[in-house]
Amino acid sequence: LRPAISYLQPEELNFVHDALKLAYEAHNGQKRRSGEPFIIHPVEVARILGEHELDWESIAAGLLHDTVEDTDMVTFETIQNEFGATVSRIVEGETKVSKLGKLQCKNEGSSKQDVKAEDLRQMFLAMTEEVRVIIVKLADRLHNMRTLTHMPQHKQYAIAMETLQVFAPLAKLLGMYQIKSELEYLSFMYMNPGDFAELRKRVDDIFKAHEQELEEVLSFDIAH
Repeated sequence: LRPAISYLQPEELNFVHDALKLAYEAHNGQKRRSGEPFIIHPVEVARILGEHELDWESIAAGLLHDTVEDTDMVTFETIQNEFGATVSRIVEGETKVSKLGKLQCKNEGSSKQDVKAEDLRQMFLAMTEEVRVIIVKLADRLHNMRTLTHMPQHKQYAIAMETLQVFAPLAKLLGMYQIKSELEYLSFMYMNPGDFAELRKRVDDIFKAHEQELEEVLSFDIAH
């Protein structure tokens, strides 16, 4: 994590270190589906945020974003007392946002249907005045997409679909095009595995052909 956040001031790095320590203690003993220690996830989320040079409050919130919802050790009050109101507000907002994707509504026939993606996007934006909540959530979703292979196949498709319909457009809306592109790439990989494999093979073939042409040109130049 440290190389990704080297732009922070020493005092800010201390806050991040304290947040990492608290997250490590809170998630101690927890595992991800991959079998890895859970702490790897918040560290990777924080690293993604660091790569985009977010402020220390966002980095700390990235480290702590699952501590209230997934552990009994940390409360929003704990976070506010140790890291201030801003970090607490981001973590609380991210926790609420995480529950939005699980919302369901009833139609006239009283059967349940998922909230439409456009409605979900609007809720994401309307429910918070703190844009860093959404940025932390995007980093959270990006790392989850990078490790989606450990989820059951039916969940892979559902999560990829939600990512494509909700999170990629949000990233575009915020001008975070690198995250948008990777979210779309990973979503396509899980939603259309056959097409993805064929496309990647064509790209690889084109790359190899260009490499061969380059080698031939270089060898011709050397010979002459």
